[in-house]
Amino acid sequence: MAYERTARRRHRRSAVGRAWLYSLWLFAPALIFAGILIAREKITFTPGLLIFCCLLLYFLLLAAALIESFIRPMQTLSNVVASMREGDFSFRARGASTRDSFGELAGEINALADLLQRQRVRSLEATALLGRILEVMHAPLFAFDRQNVLQLVNTAGTRMLDRSHARCFGYSATELGLEDLLNAADGSIHQFGGKPTRWLLRKATFRQEGAPHTLLVLADVSIPLQEEEQAAWKRLIRVLGHELSNSLAPIKSIAGSLLSRVDAMEGEAETIRDFRRGLGVIESRADALHRFVQSYRLLAQLPPPHLRTISLGKLLEQIVLLDQRLSISLETGPSVTLQADPDQLEQMFINLIANAVDATLANNHATVRVSWRVADASAFVNIEDRGQGIANTENLFVPFYTTKPKGSGVGLALAQQIARGHGGEIRLVNREDGEGARATVRLPLVSP
Repeated sequence: MAYERTARRRHRRSAVGRAWLYSLWLFAPALIFAGILIAREKITFTPGLLIFCCLLLYFLLLAAALIESFIRPMQTLSNVVASMREGDFSFRARGASTRDSFGELAGEINALADLLQRQRVRSLEATALLGRILEVMHAPLFAFDRQNVLQLVNTAGTRMLDRSHARCFGYSATELGLEDLLNAADGSIHQFGGKPTRWLLRKATFRQEGAPHTLLVLADVSIPLQEEEQAAWKRLIRVLGHELSNSLAPIKSIAGSLLSRVDAMEGEAETIRDFRRGLGVIESRADALHRFVQSYRLLAQLPPPHLRTISLGKLLEQIVLLDQRLSISLETGPSVTLQADPDQLEQMFINLIANAVDATLANNHATVRVSWRVADASAFVNIEDRGQGIANTENLFVPFYTTKPKGSGVGLALAQQIARGHGGEIRLVNREDGEGARATVRLPLVSP
């Protein structure tokens, strides 16, 4: 910039010099002609010199006026245009008359400066708005250049990567663990770091300073997909429950009727005994299958929660006293008030604590820890066991899936449905501080 300003001043001096030279050439014939007339009229030296000096002074003043009329406006306009090129739109050409060409040119340059200034303000406002939108949007956003180096990331993106902004910019997609996204198809579903969150990928390309860039936007579709899966399971459970119930009722009835007639049968005692045993198995299995169907009907027909104002601490204090198989440590947390259905929450926490107790006892330990905290306008309840951990975290909340020999696969699915009915969720992960698993229940707080 300093070099350009020095060059402009040098060009201005040369332009003024040329103007004086052109003026001299313009007025030189008149001065020579005046000198010849003075000599021919035989005017004495002193008066003739005085006349010649007056004429010379007049021509110099006239030349200076012409230079001021033409060069100075051009210099002023040059300063205005130069400041515009440097991004400063505050300078204007002042005092120009609109009745001449220079005045019209100055007016047009001033109008151009006004237009560029308005556009600059709009551009800055739009940039600030875009930056604000990127910061508050929940969808992670990444922009990579042609070398797959990260050039843009929003706060949601840094949160997903668990990195600060400084540890994101300038890193390659491979270093950030996002290389698969650049090669994936638009609209594909992805998971990261073994977490249950599922992301829908949207890809686009754009150019910045002529260079192509790739834009990646991730949308958390875990809840919509889970709701769709849940609806599908409910439909399946209703159909199976209806068909099985219709079939089990006559099977159980016929088995009971036949069993009541066994004593009146004639034949070998061993045959009658086998017959009675077989009918008893049919009846008991029909009973067990009927109870199994009824438990899943509860999952398919869970009513909406009847919300009441409850204290989370008091609710947990009551629930931990229900299971006496081992010591359950309840760590006191902050005072938390919820709008929730206490019966449904009690059922949810009973299932989760019972699972933690079962896992801890199976691994020959004797402690389950329950605690809660508040963050991000939500209450988080942690239930930590000392079991063997979770081998398959993806199917934990899928109906019919169970890791227990006598489990039905309905407990965790029902607990997750209750949590989501209250606007929360349950996450199950293996503990980082030792063996065992941690169930974290997130529930929204009461709005002030």
